[in-house]
Amino acid sequence: MATSKQAAIKFIFITLLIDVMGWGLIIPVMPELIVQLKHISVNEASPYGAWLLSVYAITQFLFAPVIGNLSDKYGRRPVLLGSLLGFGIDYLFLALAPTYGWLFVGRIIAGITGASFTTASAYIADISTPETRAKNFGMIGAAFGLGFIIGPALGGLLAGWE
Repeated sequence: MATSKQAAIKFIFITLLIDVMGWGLIIPVMPELIVQLKHISVNEASPYGAWLLSVYAITQFLFAPVIGNLSDKYGRRPVLLGSLLGFGIDYLFLALAPTYGWLFVGRIIAGITGASFTTASAYIADISTPETRAKNFGMIGAAFGLGFIIGPALGGLLAGWE
């Protein structure tokens, strides 16, 4: 039983690391992507990037309760995997979008499926004992921190690679 809990914690850590890494990865890449699609300068791309980040945050806020209910009904792991699938679809839209409008479609999909921290927190609460709860929730913080270090660094490298 202890090994299955450890495997679940590793799964949650890796899932959140990928999630946050991907979110951080897109930030340095987004301005150049908007410049190419809108045929504008980088300083003119800022409001367009803000709209894309805002639509993601708004849809994530609106759909977090839905994702939470789905994870209660169908289980935490399938919902976390669905969240990663949603991000994968978003990244395909970002890579293949012929117009700026398609970026919105991808960000909305990512926002709808992107409430993974809520599900991960519930998963941690489900499998933790009172003695391990703080340590396990600390792993969520570690995944978040590492993702925000690795993601933008990787995005910056990719932004300069053409």
